[in-house]
Parts: sequence; C-alpha cells; structure tokens
Amino acid sequence: MFKKKQEDKDGQNVSLSPGAAAQGKGVKPFLKRNWKRIAAGAVVVVVAAVLFLPKNQAKPASGSVNYTQVNPQRREITNVFSDSGTIMAANTYEVKPLVRGTVLTADFEEGDVVEAGDVLYTIDSSDAANSVERAQISANQAERNYEDAVNAGYVRSDIGGTVVAIKVAPGDAVTAGQEVATIRDDGSVLLTLNFPAVDAASFVPGQTAQVTLDGTYETLNGTIRSVSGADTLSDGNMLVRSVVIAVPNSGSLTSAQAATASVGGVSALGSARFAYQKEQVLTAASSGTVAALCVQPGAVVGAGSNIIQLTSDNLERQVEQAADNLRSAQLSVEDAENTLDNYTITAPISGTIIQKNVQAGETVGSESAVTSTSPMCIIHDLRYLEMTLNVDELQILSMKEGQDVRITADAIPDKTFEGVVTNVSSAGTTTSGTTTYPVTIRIDDYGELLPGMNATAEIEVASADNALSIPNAAVIRGNYVLVTADSPSAANADPSMTAPEGYVYVKVETGISDNDYIQITSGLTEEDTVAFESSALPFDFSYASQPGMTVTVAGG
Repeated sequence: MFKKKQEDKDGQNVSLSPGAAAQGKGVKPFLKRNWKRIAAGAVVVVVAAVLFLPKNQAKPASGSVNYTQVNPQRREITNVFSDSGTIMAANTYEVKPLVRGTVLTADFEEGDVVEAGDVLYTIDSSDAANSVERAQISANQAERNYEDAVNAGYVRSDIGGTVVAIKVAPGDAVTAGQEVATIRDDGSVLLTLNFPAVDAASFVPGQTAQVTLDGTYETLNGTIRSVSGADTLSDGNMLVRSVVIAVPNSGSLTSAQAATASVGGVSALGSARFAYQKEQVLTAASSGTVAALCVQPGAVVGAGSNIIQLTSDNLERQVEQAADNLRSAQLSVEDAENTLDNYTITAPISGTIIQKNVQAGETVGSESAVTSTSPMCIIHDLRYLEMTLNVDELQILSMKEGQDVRITADAIPDKTFEGVVTNVSSAGTTTSGTTTYPVTIRIDDYGELLPGMNATAEIEVASADNALSIPNAAVIRGNYVLVTADSPSAANADPSMTAPEGYVYVKVETGISDNDYIQITSGLTEEDTVAFESSALPFDFSYASQPGMTVTVAGG
C-alpha cells in the first residue's frame, strides 16, 4: 500500500482557505500544538453534519475541491485479469442410436468408468445380418459376371500342352466361332493295341510295357494306362482285349509313327499309330479384332492360359458395365456391414457415465420409446476439467498460452485450484459493438470441482517489482499528474495546462496497474507530492497505510 508522506507528519486532514494553502510554515506549528482539540472538534462537526444537514448539503460548497496529497512510493504491482465462467468436462459425448430395434444388453450403470471401445448397448440385428448376406450374394454374382466379361476378350486354352498353330495375326478381324489356334497335349503319346484276352485279363494299369517302334525297332518303356473289361472278337476269330499304353514323348513321337508292344512277354496282336492324349482347336467366343498374341507357336502352356487377346467396342462396354456393377455390389456390402456395426454401440471416448436413459428391453429409434434425437447415455471425460472465459478485445492481447490461473468456486469456499491457459482463440464474437474472444483454461487437479459449477478465474498478466507508483485516480487527462508547485518535478510543468493555485500539471509515462495503483516509469520522483481529488478515491482506500493530507482548494 502507498504510505503518504506529507509535510504534516501526524497525518491530520486540514481545511485551508485559498490564502492559507500557501502558508504551510505558519500552520504547521499551530496544528502540532493543538491537534487534539482540532481532532475532537472535527469529530463533533462531522457527526452533526451527518445527523442534521440535508443530503444535498453533504458535498463541498460549489467552487471548492478536496485534494488528497501523497508521495509516489515503490511497491510490487501485479495486474490480474479476473472473470467468471462455468466449469466443463474436458469432453462430453451423447450416445445416440443410429438404427431402430430392441435393446438386448445394457451392461453398465451411471457412475461407471468406461474405456473407448467398450460395448455399451447391443440391439437386435437379425434383419441387418440378413441384409449383409443378401448383399454378399449379389456381390459374388457381380464378380463372376465381371470375370466372364474380362474373359470374353481372350481366347483361352482348356488344356495344357504345346501351341501347335496360331491361325491369326494382330490386327486381324475374327468372327464368333472362327478357329484361331490349336493346342496339343503331346507330353505323352498313347498306343492302343489288342492282346489275347486270356493274357490281358491279368494286366493292370501302371504295369510296364515294352514298346517297339516300327521301322527303327527302337524299344521304349511305356505304362499301361487302361485295359478294356470286355472281350471282343478279332478279325482272326480270336478273343482279345484292348490295352492303352502311354509312352513319354521327348518330342520325336508323332501320330504318324506306328509301334507294337509286349507286356510280361505277351506280345500284342499287331501294331498301331500313336495318338495324342488331348488336342483342342480354339475358337473365338465373340467377334472382334486381334489385339495381341499372348504366346507364340511351339510354346508350352498350361490349362487356362491366354492364347489370343481380342478387342472391340462391345467387349470394352461389357467389361466397364460389369466393373460398375461389381463396384456397386461391393458398396452395398460395405453399407450393409456398416449398418450391422451400428447395432453394437461402443463408448466413443473414455470417461464416466453420468446419465443412462435407456435400459435393456426398450426400443430405440422409434417414436414409441426413445427417439433417435434423445441420448441413450451421456459420457463425461473427466481426465481434466475446462472453463472458457470471454475476454474483451482490449485485454485479449495480454492473454498467452501457458499462463497460470487461480480458480475459486463459490460452491467450494476457502479453496483455490490451479489451472493453465491452453488456448487463446482468434475467432471473436461481436455483440453491441464489443468483441470478445474465448480463452480456454485447463484444470488437471480439480479436486471437488464438478462440471456445471460457476467459478472465478484470475490470471496474472503482468507484474513489476519495486515500481514507483501512485494511486490510479492521480493520473488524469491523458497521463497528466497534479503535483505541488514545490515538488522537484514541478520544473517540468506543462504551461498549457491550468492548475489550481499552488499546483502544476506534469506529463508522466505509465506502466502496468492493478485495481489501486499505477506504475510511473518517468515524470515523477519519490520526493514529489502528488494531488488528486478526494472524490476519486476508492471507497476502501486505506488512509492508515497511506498517510496524507486532504486540502480544500477554492475555485479548483
């Protein structure tokens, strides 16, 4: 607090006439000798004035101004911003139904702490599950149709083997059903021979046979592939059975080569030409133009290999349409699955259940019970609490993230909580010409504070130690201060400013201020005597800690 340092060391209030204000030396000894009688008389006068004078006569007479004189003093000044707001949870979530159905489970109660992802409710989803299955069936069919549309652009081999011939070239136009290539499975060749039935009856598939080539008499090993089960009569009126022998082909055996064979020393009745295991003549399934040859003649391919690629406007449209249908079916599956997921309601955040409105057995998503606009339950994230202050545009620049905040609540007297500024928004709201900006405060150690409580926040926005200061009321008219004419700083008086007799106005520079005092950074010294109107004093201004003298100046 300011300690008023006046020429009157006893701190008495003296009423002086305009002439007497300049005769300080004569008045001081008189006051010092008679201060007790003067004080007693003053008390009587004040009491009489309060009891008997009309209210409109309690003010000083017109033309007279009461000034309080003080000396600038050094003190610590702290500028504190204070405002009120409502305590809120860090995050609040209202759980609402997205589908209609009967609640099967609701295994939680108010006050329970849940983690994000915990199941809160399950709703009867039998109809939704059927919808997913139907959508998946449609998607499977669309996928097959797409594959067929793509395959229509290719001529494929149904068997594995060697590409014997390709009868078209890139750029050729082909029609549906036209022969375009031949595939032959000649990895092994087959030799079908007749053996005496009595002997062949004992042959079994897989049994080794010795094959002798006609003309060269080269002997090769073969394997019985099959033996007919019925006897037939040969041209020589002999009962025979047909035996099929498979002979590995290194590439030299063709259908033009003839051979005979023996099995277990039993010779075949004659010889026969080799036959290929399989041979396929490929035809175009649709009309189009040969876009490319996927293989060259002589290549060995597997079953299902692409041999020729065809192209046409019709084929391309079929593929595009099939692709669109497939994608549409896949999206239908996703939508159905997402809808099915909505029948299991999980906690969106971790927190505490503060309200449970729906119980198992109730129907949600219909007007007959809880509508889709009403929350099934409410979750508060109570890891920390928050409050928001709406700060005036004149003060918002002093707000910074990280500033410490002291918080008090009427509901919890005699206790202070600590917070911190976490966000200073630049999105202002203008009302009646005044713009305010939201400032968010986080409270981690909130103790007994609860969401919904009203609280007051105090933020220290600036401070100064050992600051030369005077009462706020002493700074007037754009940083001017009234000082006595005998003050050291009176030498810097502004001649354009008219002051009462015995005073002058000096220009000062100010710093930070609090509710009572303001920092003077230049323009005054501690030896100066500052004067200001007594009526400008705050109601609770402490004279005991700020000794001074009230002077009445006529015509001031």
